[in-house]
Amino acid sequence: MCVPLLVLDPEPSMATGCHELPACWQTRGMDHSGGDGGRRAVTIYDVAREAGVATSTASRALSNPGRVSERTRRHVEEVASRLGYRANRLAQALPSGRTRMLGLVVPDVTNPHVFGLLRGAEAQAAAAGYTVVFADSEERPELEAAHVERLSSFVDGFVLSPRGDDAALRALAQVRPVVLFNRSLAPVPGVTFDFDDSSRQIVDHLVALGHSQVAYLRGPVTSWADGRRRAALARHCGVHGVTLTELGPFAPTLGSGPAAADAALAGPATAVVAFNDLLAIGVLQRLEARGVSVPGELSVVGGDDIFGASFCHPPLTTIAAPTEQAGRLLVDMLTGRVPGDELVLHAPLVARGSTGPPRV
Repeated sequence: MCVPLLVLDPEPSMATGCHELPACWQTRGMDHSGGDGGRRAVTIYDVAREAGVATSTASRALSNPGRVSERTRRHVEEVASRLGYRANRLAQALPSGRTRMLGLVVPDVTNPHVFGLLRGAEAQAAAAGYTVVFADSEERPELEAAHVERLSSFVDGFVLSPRGDDAALRALAQVRPVVLFNRSLAPVPGVTFDFDDSSRQIVDHLVALGHSQVAYLRGPVTSWADGRRRAALARHCGVHGVTLTELGPFAPTLGSGPAAADAALAGPATAVVAFNDLLAIGVLQRLEARGVSVPGELSVVGGDDIFGASFCHPPLTTIAAPTEQAGRLLVDMLTGRVPGDELVLHAPLVARGSTGPPRV
């Protein structure tokens, strides 16, 4: 089931906002009736009257503070804060064409991997005076496109962890500012993880433990990251003479773990590398249910170090993907604080109890 739209609205700074708009400030509701009821939004006229300044002066102090004295700005902001004002984003957008809202569309809201991305993006957006509007595409390119179409009329740009095709993404980037997470698509800017290096770390780790037969549990066919990881694992396994078997694709969820584990046990692999941690944890659960020793009979490696990966039994060896840093950088790229290009982040291996030497 789709989670519709979640608006993350940090408290805006009183020093940022629209051009001179007399009615662009409002509150969630204050009682000015003198009684218990009659709550209404406070207008800029109320703030001006309380501050003892002209309406135009109050508006400039709140939305264009450089046009008033520092003393006046502080006074009007103090009054506005006391009365409980906040910006009306849609009213601000009328003269400028900007809402200071950013759309963030991800493939699976239930995946803890998304949490860091969302936290980083929201924190950086708040610091820049933006609001994040969040939508879940459920790993479906058509739903992703529908969300983008609905949001396009009122967001200033998009952060996408996309499942759509290259042509659609390039077409969108021609008409709206867009940055991509874990998808390299020139000339659209974005942030990716170093899949080649992280795959090298995994293979080096497994080889050092004595493994020569490895299975990769594939993720969604629409995932660019899955293709990169598969290719990198194959390349580094080839360097060491390790046999790599690809299994799947599997949905990147706990529920796909049993099928993935059973497929791995049917082959010669002594270690498996899962597309992501949710799939890897599902594999661990299935192996425990079947009485298979981990890592004695089968070592398991995950893919992104989600919250809970260290609580598994045994704790999961995985790649620590810096998703919160990625979220911050993506917003900075979208708002112009960082030059638009592709940034590649290092993702180190975290070795835990789910990997060990194979039994002889």
